[in-house]
Amino acid sequence: MPQRALPYLLLLPATLFLLVFFLYPFLQIAILAFSSPEGFTLKPFQTMTTHWKFGTTLWNTILLTAIIVPIQLVMALAMATIVTKLKTGRNAILYIFTIPLGLSDLAAGIIWLAIFEQSGFLNSVLVGLGIVERPVLFLGYQNLWVIFVAVILAEVWRATAIVMVILVSGMGLIPKEYYEAAEVFGAGPWKRFLKVTLPMLRPSLQTALILRTIAAFEVFAVVVALGGTTLPVLMGETFNWQFALNDRNVAAAYALVILAISIASTLFFLRVLRTPKGATI
Repeated sequence: MPQRALPYLLLLPATLFLLVFFLYPFLQIAILAFSSPEGFTLKPFQTMTTHWKFGTTLWNTILLTAIIVPIQLVMALAMATIVTKLKTGRNAILYIFTIPLGLSDLAAGIIWLAIFEQSGFLNSVLVGLGIVERPVLFLGYQNLWVIFVAVILAEVWRATAIVMVILVSGMGLIPKEYYEAAEVFGAGPWKRFLKVTLPMLRPSLQTALILRTIAAFEVFAVVVALGGTTLPVLMGETFNWQFALNDRNVAAAYALVILAISIASTLFFLRVLRTPKGATI
């Protein structure tokens, strides 16, 4: 076997996987989104964009992402810094921080539902302390902002750890000599973090932000558990059109919108957080 063929053979399994589980389903969805019994059409997109829920759905998804991802990034940076600086008990703290990763989206939503529902933990505490006379319906349609906050809390609690794990790995690759040199020149902890840690974490930040932003645009199970259809999001409407309204074409159009937003956000982070040429860790 020629030596030059070895890299291509090693890439072959991953290439086949992408072709079978990404490219083929993508082509099927694209065909559904632009087709009808009469042939090529834009009607699914027209139906989607003119539907009364579309604007609210898009706005809710973007707003959730814009709030969840920055909170997760800040918390993950703090947690990763703590874990990296620990001399003893590092593995135990890392394990505690990553416990929520073992839960599915739906399980996390159910846990927070047990906190916010009328017979849940929060109402029990408020009634017990005499703050309210009777349990409050926090997750009703009249308290949409509470559902919004509950979804944010559930997502931040559940998925911040994955960002932290990526950043801990990145921090472990930063040579200690950089920090020692910065300290010699009089840089304090905060300045070392800004001038050494963050620039050297660009590849890890890029990966973490791309993964979490795409996942945030696809939030579904947590929203269903806490708000049902009261808080419409893009993935929820995709499910609704596919299974409740039995319109696969419009569901495919929603899927393409989610894909387009995901690709746009990926390109944005690749551009903004690209590593300068010649830079090494």
